Amino acid sequence: MPNYIGSKKIIEKKKEYLYPCTHHFYKNPPQIVRGNMQYLYDSEGKEYLDFFAGVSVMNCGHCNPKILESTINQMKTLQHTTTIYLTQPMVDLAEKLSHILPGDLKHSFFCCTGSEANEGALLLARLHTGKKNFIALNNGLHGRTHLTMSATSIPMWRSDPYLDDCVTFAPNAYNKNKTCEEAANDSLAAIENIINTKGSENIAALISEPIQGNGGIITPPKWYFKKLKELLKKHNILLIIDEVQTGFARTGKMFAIENYAVVPDIMTIAKALGNGMPISAFCTNSDIATSFSKPSASTLGGNPVSCATAIAVLDYIKDNNLCKRAKNLGEKLKEELIKLKNKYPIIKDVRGIGLMLGAELVKENGEPASYETDFILESLKDRGILLGKNGLNRNVLAFQPPIIINEDNITFLIKELDNVLKLI
Repeated sequence: MPNYIGSKKIIEKKKEYLYPCTHHFYKNPPQIVRGNMQYLYDSEGKEYLDFFAGVSVMNCGHCNPKILESTINQMKTLQHTTTIYLTQPMVDLAEKLSHILPGDLKHSFFCCTGSEANEGALLLARLHTGKKNFIALNNGLHGRTHLTMSATSIPMWRSDPYLDDCVTFAPNAYNKNKTCEEAANDSLAAIENIINTKGSENIAALISEPIQGNGGIITPPKWYFKKLKELLKKHNILLIIDEVQTGFARTGKMFAIENYAVVPDIMTIAKALGNGMPISAFCTNSDIATSFSKPSASTLGGNPVSCATAIAVLDYIKDNNLCKRAKNLGEKLKEELIKLKNKYPIIKDVRGIGLMLGAELVKENGEPASYETDFILESLKDRGILLGKNGLNRNVLAFQPPIIINEDNITFLIKELDNVLKLI
């Protein structure tokens, strides 16, 4: 067995050499040393069923041999040149994306992270419209750069004390005291009021995730984005859809916005596109793309290794019909979670689409069950299951597994979750 230093020593090194902002899950965290498709393994050899996929990154599974083959082959021939020189993988990937992006979205600018992609999307909106300001939604998370953090409304992710005031926040399609439909209508009314108050001539774009992941798996009703797009188009305001966490078969469609039958003006992608390799992009149509004409580059964006990997990811999703798999397994998982909701009052709501589901936990007195959420995560970890959590109060269980899981994995998860819920 390799000479692993163990969890305790890793935590000691984190405290000494990293920043205190680098938190980790669990009171007794394992040292993860190996991955194989839907499973992770710790330094003691214990197997864990991964039901969080590195926050919707490993859609095709950990160390997927088919994808790794393309990655390694590319690494052996050419790793990096920057976009100053001509290489084939980047243009091949851009061409492949053009055939799967929604509607008339065709052009891609490659970078490395979701933050960088969202920053680029906001810049592109300014360049195209000549306007400065933005609208973003409550519970949204868009990145760690100055502008994307300014467009993020979750307090724990707004660490910069001097954020830009160019972003105005509107209610999202969620209100704990109202139905989803009511909350969605209130959201649209508030957005229209912001437009009328701030002036449409000052607002470049609205940025939104189709399903807010970190914000609590907030899932708007099917009509929401159609009405939102109509409202924005009426006032010449662009719609930026952030698919960083929701893209690439996660919701039963290649992109979550396709569940809403809407084509955004600009769309950002990342995470699962590289299945563990750093790659992202902001994508748009031919008209808007012409506005970004001044020289620009991302040093490592579009590097041959990440692009070759991404091409293999897209091929794997298609060849293994992962969209259909996410839809079918997601329906089964949601059905089982609703059964647990009917059995345990602490589960207030089950929401989401495909294999991007959340279970909101609330105490009898109406307070967020944040402690209970941590107890469940810790207990499931001890039973060999890694689950996520999100929401403003970190009281939403997040089910975002690799899409290559099977029905037996769902049965195992539900059985153990049921056993843990009995202890609360």
